[in-house]
Amino acid sequence: MDDEPDVHEVPELREHTDEVVATREQPRPRSTGGGSDGGRGLELKRVLLTDKIAPEAERILEAFGDIETMSIGTPSNSELLEMIPEFEAIIIRSPTKLTAPVIEKADRLKFIGRAGVGVDNIDLAAATKRGIVVMNSPRSNTISTAEHTLAMMLALAREIPRAHDSVMAGEWKRDSFKGVELAEKILGIVGLGRVGREVATRAVAFGMNVIAFDPIVNPAEAWVAGTKMVTWEELITYSDWITVHTPLDDSTKSLIGPTEIAAMKTGVFLVNVARGGIIDESALADALDGGHVSGVALDVFEKEPPAANHRLFKHPRVVFSPHLGGQTVDAQRRVATDVAESVGLALSRGEIRDAVNVINGQRPSVGTE
Repeated sequence: MDDEPDVHEVPELREHTDEVVATREQPRPRSTGGGSDGGRGLELKRVLLTDKIAPEAERILEAFGDIETMSIGTPSNSELLEMIPEFEAIIIRSPTKLTAPVIEKADRLKFIGRAGVGVDNIDLAAATKRGIVVMNSPRSNTISTAEHTLAMMLALAREIPRAHDSVMAGEWKRDSFKGVELAEKILGIVGLGRVGREVATRAVAFGMNVIAFDPIVNPAEAWVAGTKMVTWEELITYSDWITVHTPLDDSTKSLIGPTEIAAMKTGVFLVNVARGGIIDESALADALDGGHVSGVALDVFEKEPPAANHRLFKHPRVVFSPHLGGQTVDAQRRVATDVAESVGLALSRGEIRDAVNVINGQRPSVGTE
């Protein structure tokens, strides 16, 4: 969807701006008795948008003509329990948690839209049991996440955060910050999906030798990205840098733990801009303490926000950011517009795309790529 027009340039969507603002404060009644429907009474489908979804999403949804929206911040669990029964669909980002009790109260809910890729904040089993289709926007923040991965690697390699703090403190200690180059180093990518492939392309441009492990990716796809597929053991053994780009589930929880780290090269650098919990944080701290790992860059944590006394915070060779992988103006606009379009098509036309769960034994897939 890189060639998708900017919604600001679409006249039909821009016309809805005033109506959207009014909707935020005072949602329209569920039906009306006049207007273009000839007095038959138009049944409006209601969509709740949480977590400050970009306003373009509201414009797209209301352009369908039979959808009204209500936009709020991040609701508490009690607020969700009270509000959710009134909506046919909900669009969320990562802060909103759709737990089983919330989904059980969602009497009208047919669709859940996740503005982003990860769905670990949604109880998929509960949604599937209720026949609720969960959709995400898998392509929208790919570039932002890949760029952030390289930014974290460069910041770690050249000790940029510490050097910045030193200059801001009035110091000029050039000899204190001797970094390393990325060129000619071996980068191991765990998970060669959309983000992994974009990271590979950029790493190759930096002169890195890229290898990858992904049990479901065709080696030909890796070759296109300038990457060689290897076994898990080979990636762990030979990589100078390792970055993970997988979902978080039972199979990837603590995928990299004490055993895997012990098998890595001394001086390895580890990066996680995917999901907290894929790399065991306790094992990371131990390896930093012992000098086996040279540096760690984390955009995500097992618990977010992490505790103020987190063990990793005391180490000088670490770089952190607060889950910013997809947090760019460009990506947030794209995820909002993509998921709004998906939810709108599902509610108004019955067209389903980017579904991540299986309903009645099959995955709804109309319009998916």
